[in-house]
Amino acid sequence: MGVRTPPYRIETERLVIRCYEPEDAPLLKNAVDASLQHLLPWMPWARFEPQSLDEKLELCRSFRGQFDLDQNYVYGIFTPDETEQLGGSGFHKRSNEGSLEIGYWVASGAIGRGIATEVTAVQTRIGLELCGLDRIDIQVEPRNVRSLAIPRKLGFTEEGTLRRRLPPGGDDEPHRDAVVFSMLREELEGSPCMRYEYAAYDVLGEPVSR
Repeated sequence: MGVRTPPYRIETERLVIRCYEPEDAPLLKNAVDASLQHLLPWMPWARFEPQSLDEKLELCRSFRGQFDLDQNYVYGIFTPDETEQLGGSGFHKRSNEGSLEIGYWVASGAIGRGIATEVTAVQTRIGLELCGLDRIDIQVEPRNVRSLAIPRKLGFTEEGTLRRRLPPGGDDEPHRDAVVFSMLREELEGSPCMRYEYAAYDVLGEPVSR
């Protein structure tokens, strides 16, 4: 089976994880603006914040366009009624064919609720069950203790540390090291990821079957 486009919308019991739409710009801006001090040490893009609402609108349009063109798959994480953004995640083409990398961030007001763990588990299942991937990758900065705990908790294999792999945090800083985690398709069954259920929908809103 070839690699399939990830679903546009994912639902769990307490989250909606979906492709961005232009009207999400205010929610994205609110979530990022309120979380800057939390995000700055780990997310290089945070140093270019805060952005204007117009800039966030263009960013949402760009995310949607990349998704439609199968270039990059960026999701917003929302409450079930979609009135508040709790963070962001995505599948990124940074590895070999048949593999996607999961990235995630959580708004400061939603920390400590297991959101990143739930989203990562569900995306891992989707990548290996629905998209035909052979491997899921995660890269984490070695000092980011909270993020390191997520793949370890979900049963990923820690492959090692790659030196100067991640983008620098500032213009005059070196690239940052990355701890690389992976899960192979045959390792999913029986992993803690299987405790997290989901429903997935395609671009037309039709359920995606497993």
